[in-house]
Amino acid sequence: MHRPNAALPALLLALALAAGSADAAPTATRFDPAVEVQGSKLQLNGAGTRYRAIFKVYDMALYTTKKVATSAELLTLPGPKRLQFVALRELPGTDLGRLFLKGMGDNATREQVQRHTLASTRLIEVFSGRSKMMPGESFAMEFVPGKGTTFYILGKPQGEPVGDDEFFSMVLRIWFGESPADPLLKDALLGQSKE
Repeated sequence: MHRPNAALPALLLALALAAGSADAAPTATRFDPAVEVQGSKLQLNGAGTRYRAIFKVYDMALYTTKKVATSAELLTLPGPKRLQFVALRELPGTDLGRLFLKGMGDNATREQVQRHTLASTRLIEVFSGRSKMMPGESFAMEFVPGKGTTFYILGKPQGEPVGDDEFFSMVLRIWFGESPADPLLKDALLGQSKE
């Protein structure tokens, strides 16, 4: 049986270890300064590296229609958004899907989670459908208002868009909510890394 609190000491140790060396480290990935999403030009808001313990897991970039410096600004910013990832180590697809789902649950109400069961299930299916992401492989999540969220693996869309604005807000809160996956990564994506 899985005990959610069993991982807490390891998580705290991971944050402590990552804090010293990862704070201002540049990403290994060179992200494009701008991308186009459904005819809208988005700019690179920030990029950073996700750590677990002392290991680099993935590089991540946030693209927005204009620069934002806080989670509140990001979550209320209208228009399309894109989250781009590049694996830095072998990542089992099932684990990725479960971690994303856990991150949503940690930053949303039970009612919100229940409202978006179908879209959340699709997220897990997309990543579980691939046995693993290998180092250097990319995946992304792209949101277009009125259409929903499209998941990409190796640049290819994985089916039709799912969910609505609230669902993508839940996705964003994995990294930008009250309990972010990695506080240092959150700061880097918001352009707040200390030089």
